Amino acid sequence: MAVARALKRRRLSPPELPLEGCSAGSPARDDYHSRAAAWNLEQQYEQRPRKQKKGTESTRLPIKTADGLVERPVILEKEESEDSLLGSSNDHESDNGEPVHVPKPAGLPIRQQIIEAKEELARIGTLLTEDPEEHASGFRKLAEIAASPNPTIRRLGLATQLAVYKDVIPGYRIRPHGEVNKDEKVSKDVRRLRSFEQALVSGYQTYVRELAKSAKASGDSTSEAATSVSTVAISCASTLLLAVPHFNFRSELIKILVDKLSSRFRDDNFSKCLNAFQRLFSDDEDGNPSLDGVSQLTKMMKARDYRIDESVLNTFLHLRLLTEFSSRSSQTRVDKPGNPSTSTTGAKSKGKKEFRTKKYRKLLKERKAVEKEFSEASAIVSHEERDRLQSETLKQVFIAYFRILKARVPSLTGAVLEGLAKYAHLINQDFFGDLLEALKDLISSSGDLPGEEEGEGAGDIPQKPSSSQDPLRSSLLCTTTAFALLEGQDVARSASALSLDLTFFTTHLYKTLHSYALNPDIEFSAKSMRLPDPYSASNPPSNPTADNKVNLKTPSALLLRALSSILLPRSVPPLRVAAFIKQLYICFLQFPEKSAQAVLGLLHQVMNVHGRKVAGLWNTEERKGDGLFDALKGDAEGSNPFASTVWEGELLRCHYVPAVREGVVRIERLVRDIK
Repeated sequence: MAVARALKRRRLSPPELPLEGCSAGSPARDDYHSRAAAWNLEQQYEQRPRKQKKGTESTRLPIKTADGLVERPVILEKEESEDSLLGSSNDHESDNGEPVHVPKPAGLPIRQQIIEAKEELARIGTLLTEDPEEHASGFRKLAEIAASPNPTIRRLGLATQLAVYKDVIPGYRIRPHGEVNKDEKVSKDVRRLRSFEQALVSGYQTYVRELAKSAKASGDSTSEAATSVSTVAISCASTLLLAVPHFNFRSELIKILVDKLSSRFRDDNFSKCLNAFQRLFSDDEDGNPSLDGVSQLTKMMKARDYRIDESVLNTFLHLRLLTEFSSRSSQTRVDKPGNPSTSTTGAKSKGKKEFRTKKYRKLLKERKAVEKEFSEASAIVSHEERDRLQSETLKQVFIAYFRILKARVPSLTGAVLEGLAKYAHLINQDFFGDLLEALKDLISSSGDLPGEEEGEGAGDIPQKPSSSQDPLRSSLLCTTTAFALLEGQDVARSASALSLDLTFFTTHLYKTLHSYALNPDIEFSAKSMRLPDPYSASNPPSNPTADNKVNLKTPSALLLRALSSILLPRSVPPLRVAAFIKQLYICFLQFPEKSAQAVLGLLHQVMNVHGRKVAGLWNTEERKGDGLFDALKGDAEGSNPFASTVWEGELLRCHYVPAVREGVVRIERLVRDIK
């Protein structure tokens, strides 16, 4: 049996060695004993500095045993040293099981760091997906891992946060923390939900800022690692904008994409941002995301003095502007939700007024407040609010179009004409005069558009030939837009009161009919699968579908629409109708198969409307005009069409397409029936 070690006793009395030479009755000994009574030995011992052992103090709470005693658990220093040397299996978890981020050793290999980061991201992402309210602190830990200097870990962190936020973001917008009344007494569940929402907003804001910071590092001068991170950041921003456009910080996500579209370099990231805006505009139902996107795009265009790519402006053609509501509400009052049986002529009479007690009125008031909160939470936008947002969006689009027309930017003229041709029926009447003058100027100078190389910003973006700068297509778009201004609006009946003279567009279309008939690309659109002409200097070999337009109408379809606007109204003079019919029969000999069939269908409709006025063109004995017909005359009325006949019909009877032969015979039969 081991002998216990004897405890060392501390001597409290002063040593008597200095007094050994003193006698018992000497004055020195008496003085020593008289001063010893005033000594405070315990105070001196307590004030003496102690040597403490670090890490021996326990931080655990005391416990109560079965005997009623409260004890503090003691952690032996030997056990702690063993755990620190051998390593505990729970070194990444705290006492309550929460994961703790432990910094990786500096000497760890990069491959091992990536593997551990993957495992940690997967574990935290799983916890957040299963119960986000319980593990709300995981948003901050994901951001810490994504802030690694290793580009691979950064890409993994950004992609993991994207998947997590797409799953946990609710279907409503969360109010800022300052709007919540902290002094309000709420239940435990509500307090827990609010705490989770604020943690979500804070983590999401940090993530969006990191995306904006990472997306800027792109270009030729940056490294390959920074470019890869930028590509992932732009992909994450595009996906988030399409997945949760209703949530907070939507403007910041749009700004990331707009900054990329302002660049003059076209790459895969540029195409991703372009497709994201197109899908955002086409899938938008309430109007708020579209208004934010259009506002930031127009500001960017104006700041760059419209030195942008044409495809950026074509994104406006995907907007859903006032096209989903066939019925119009009243213009003198606002429709309010209520009982449909309630009379709209005025208030109820006193005899039919329902009696309501004070308690019942208070209950109805509370119900209305609750219904209002539910409507706000469900993000339901009324028709009036949606119309207001779409009207503001349309205003921004037209302002951009008019500024580009005023600046005469050659590379964007085609895109502007495409947009005006689509939204012409929505333009305000106050802009009709200025817009028609701008369209006339464009038609007058349409032949010089492809050759314009001088001007501000001409060297910023390389001017490449495209279908939007084709003078024939540009003039067709101008003509179609001019006639579409009066279609679908109330001013169509009062065009004379507005002094809208469209004779210029009619004359120009009449003069260019022969050019359209000889155009080999009249039936090809921007997305038509065809090879470019290798011998054409103005059209070098390239991918014809690289810059696809949204307005996929072929020149043939645009020509048919313009002719319908000119010939189908009943107020058209007979001379104009006869001149166009004679010119179209000449063009039939050169038109392709489908174009010839389409124009024959249009002529059949024209004959149903104006058959009696122009029936003399099919009869040699009933010619009304004297002299000769001048097919090259610029004026339709001055070409003397009734001095000739449509003898081209006899040649069309031998056309190689059976449908064209049958169409010509059908028109002649219709003329005989009219007589």
